[in-house]
This record gives sequence, C-alpha cells and structure tokens, in this order.
Amino acid sequence: MKIRQLAEGVDLLATVDWNRRLFDSLIPLPDGTSYNAYLVRGTDKVALIDTVDPPLWHVLEKQLESVERIDYVICQHAEQDHSGSIPFVLAKYPEARVLTNAKCRDMLIDLLGIAEERFQIVEDGETIDLGGKTLEFIYLPWVHWPETMGTWLQEERILFSCDFLGSHLATTDTFVTDQALTLEAAKRYYAEIMMPFRLPIQRNLTKILAKDIRMVAPSHGPVFDQPGFILEAYQDWSSDAVKNEVVLPYVSMHGSTEKMAFALLDSLVARDVKVHLFDLVVTDIGKLAISLVDAATLVLGSPTVHVGPHPAAHYAANLANAIRPKVRFASLIGSYGWSTRMVEQVAGMLPNLKAEILDPVICKGDPTAETYAQLDQLAAAIAERHASL
Repeated sequence: MKIRQLAEGVDLLATVDWNRRLFDSLIPLPDGTSYNAYLVRGTDKVALIDTVDPPLWHVLEKQLESVERIDYVICQHAEQDHSGSIPFVLAKYPEARVLTNAKCRDMLIDLLGIAEERFQIVEDGETIDLGGKTLEFIYLPWVHWPETMGTWLQEERILFSCDFLGSHLATTDTFVTDQALTLEAAKRYYAEIMMPFRLPIQRNLTKILAKDIRMVAPSHGPVFDQPGFILEAYQDWSSDAVKNEVVLPYVSMHGSTEKMAFALLDSLVARDVKVHLFDLVVTDIGKLAISLVDAATLVLGSPTVHVGPHPAAHYAANLANAIRPKVRFASLIGSYGWSTRMVEQVAGMLPNLKAEILDPVICKGDPTAETYAQLDQLAAAIAERHASL
C-alpha cells in the first residue's frame, strides 16, 4: 500500500492484514484488519503517529523509504499491534523521540525494552508545534487500556483516535465508502473490545465531542471523513438505553434444551419481542457479542454435564461476564438427567452483569407440558419487563 494523503502534510500509512482471522488468539476477524500509522509534516518537525504489528514492519518500512527524518514517534497505545514496530523506527531514525504519557512509557519499557532516555512525556491537553501543524494530546484512559490517548491536529480538525472508534476491516479504501459495512465491523469491534469499558467511553466521548471534528483517523479500518455516524453510534452503544431484544445462546446434546430454546423463542416472538438465537456449537462469538450491545435480556440454554453447565455454555457465560453488556434481565433454561447444580454455577459466573435474574426453567429429561408452560411464563415475564423500558 502506498502512502495516501488525508490533507496537506498529513498522510495515511496503512498496512492491510488481509488474511488475519484471529486477534489475541480469541477474537474472530472475518474481514481481516489494518494497522494505520499517520505521518504529520510541519515546516519544522515531522511526527509519526503509531506504527504497525511487528510481523508487518516491512510494509511500513517500505512506506518510509522516502521519509528522510522523523522527529517524534507518538505512541497512543502500548498494545503491540500499534507499538510493536517502534524499536525498528527508532533504529531507522536515531534522533527520533517517543512522545507518550507516563503510564504508556512504563508499559513500553516493559513490553519492548525501549530505553527510558528515548521518551518525552506529554500531558493531557499539552500541544507541540511542528511548524504550522499543532498536535494536542488528549488522554482517553480505559479506551480500552489505561494508558490510551488520542491526538488532535488543530489546523485540520483531525482526531487520531487509535483503537477508539476503529474497526477490524481490511480494505483498499482510504475513507469509508460503505457506511453499513463499516458500521457492522465497528460494532463488532466495540462489542468484543470496548464494551467492558462502556462507562469510561461515555466520559471520553464527552471529551472528544467538545472538538469540532472534521475527520476521525483510527488505527484500524478506514478513515471517517464524515464522522458523524460513528460518533452517534458510539453514543448509542455506550448509553444506558436497551432495546426490546433477547439474546438466546444455547447448546443441546440430545435435543431437550434445543426444544426448550425454540419454544421460548416462539413465545417471545408471539409477544413482539425480537430474539437473537445462537447455537453455541457453531456460532461466531463476535456475532453473539454484537447482539449483546443493545439487548435488554440474556437467556442462556444448556444441558447438564457432570452437574454443571455444558462447557460451551460455560464459555458463553464467561464471555458475557467479561464483556459486561448492559442487559437488564437474565435467565437460564436447560435440562438434566439425574442431578444438576447448573443454576447456582451459572449464577456464580455472571457477577459483572447488573441484571435482574428471572426464574430459570430447568427440566428433568425431555420437556413436558409443564415445562412448556413455564417457558411461556418466562416469555411473559420478559415481555412485561420490556414493556416498561
């Protein structure tokens, strides 16, 4: 990928990772990703904002062939997909200094072994003048690491937002050309990575919305030259508002729990409640996470395995607990053969969910008429509570 201009003296150095399908050995990447670095050239100084994942350093190195000098390497986030190539940049430009906050400096020393004397600490709200290009540093803690910050280019009104507002999306486009596609990728990114930090995101959104933003340049995905839609989406996703939706992930070994899941689905749909159904054996956990961004209720379906939940249901419960969706209500449905402690065990897996727990429906063996009546009652309870949202 060649260097691409965003504005006079402002260039995008994008490294597109077309074939990557898993991030952090955990997060599915159905659309690949990109690692974006940015070059800002003033009349006096040149700054490189962020770098790339080390295995793709050769791409950034090629893009930098025509760049004779870099005075500052601005590190907005210590995670290695952005910071990992800083040592290579410093070797190529021995006069360059790393500009970052104190917390990020300490992390970079631990992660990458960068010598302390190569750093220059910048404070929240501090500016540097590159010569006609003024960069202001904005601390954005816990989006999604404690040291994260953004960089505001005052003259061009460009916000370099790092992971904040980004999307895992491999594309040759410089700017967003398909809002629907980008929004889905950004929502997946928010659900999997940002949602646990919903409350800090609310505070940091207030901070950046005070700026008259013309362009958002994230470190993953295309640049937002019409940033209104992604800013509005983040305001919605991070708000306290939920929708009339139920997320129903389930796993079934001999069909009993599946029958219960579909019966509950039918009862909910009959009451005009939208349902997102997931078979945990085959589901994309990213899709499951996306559905949890807006839903008011989570109902987990599981058979009993050695008196506890099925491992797939155990994983789903741990995922939900980790990403901390804003669901208001939660419940459990499932079956067992001779004994179960599934209700107590699942309840213990969800301490981070600030949700009202609705009466679970657990049956012995195949569901009976009484089981289906209980599932209908659960659907009625969910619909009643959703009516007051």
